[in-house]
Amino acid sequence: MNKVGVTYHPKSDVARSVAERVRAHAAVSVPDVWMASAWDDDARDEHVPGTDLVICCGGDGTVLRAARAVIPHPVTLLGVNLGRIGFLTEVTPPELFDRLDAILAGEGRIEQRAMMHTETVRDGHASSGHFDALNDVVVGRAGIGRTVQFTVRTDHTTIGSYRADGVIIATATGSTAYSLSVGGPIMHPESREILVTPVAPHLAPANSIVLPEGSIVEVEIARGQKAIASIDGEPDMDLAGGDIVRVQTSRHAARFLRLGPPGDFFTRVGRRLNWLSE
Repeated sequence: MNKVGVTYHPKSDVARSVAERVRAHAAVSVPDVWMASAWDDDARDEHVPGTDLVICCGGDGTVLRAARAVIPHPVTLLGVNLGRIGFLTEVTPPELFDRLDAILAGEGRIEQRAMMHTETVRDGHASSGHFDALNDVVVGRAGIGRTVQFTVRTDHTTIGSYRADGVIIATATGSTAYSLSVGGPIMHPESREILVTPVAPHLAPANSIVLPEGSIVEVEIARGQKAIASIDGEPDMDLAGGDIVRVQTSRHAARFLRLGPPGDFFTRVGRRLNWLSE
């Protein structure tokens, strides 16, 4: 490897300490090593071009930020778990330092994960805001204690009209996040389908629908309603009646460095969900 980046959660002293150790270790064998806070967009934008590997020290949120930050560059990500869940991370700090030399020498396999491209349409015109998500796009109510009315369509066909807390449009990666907490299915991480799950629909079943790659999902807010949209849990965007949130598979993909066989995903999920003993 010729260029390696290290990002860390800026509110975690432990994450920063681990990141500094990684930078110092990697600098011995890698010509160009940079380090930045996961929230420092300017620093990441400056350093990402030409980077072979970004090591993310934190939790799943730190990895999600890195996945979006490296677009459109084909940078591989390695997550170091310092958070609570760690579905997206691969190693703990001790495991990382045990294998870091081998990783920098090229150990591991690349796992590609689908992302989704999102835009908002208002008065028939696409807004200037275009976003890519690795986990999910959530369209939901604007206030506690209120529902929002919306219609979900795919490829010009109406799936349903709901009065609900919201709807989650997720990738396979996002199937183990918010969607899972409301009863959605778990998908293999390298699947490229799109998962649509309503959240607490009133007088309607909360069934998920799995759509094939290439589908275009549109969520239209009913007239007189207010809603919000969130991409990978980032700050909410206000929506008004008639607005449409359009989601489809992105031309970009997230690349993860994996050190074990593909079946390790099921072991990780089983342990996180207490299906298996540690």
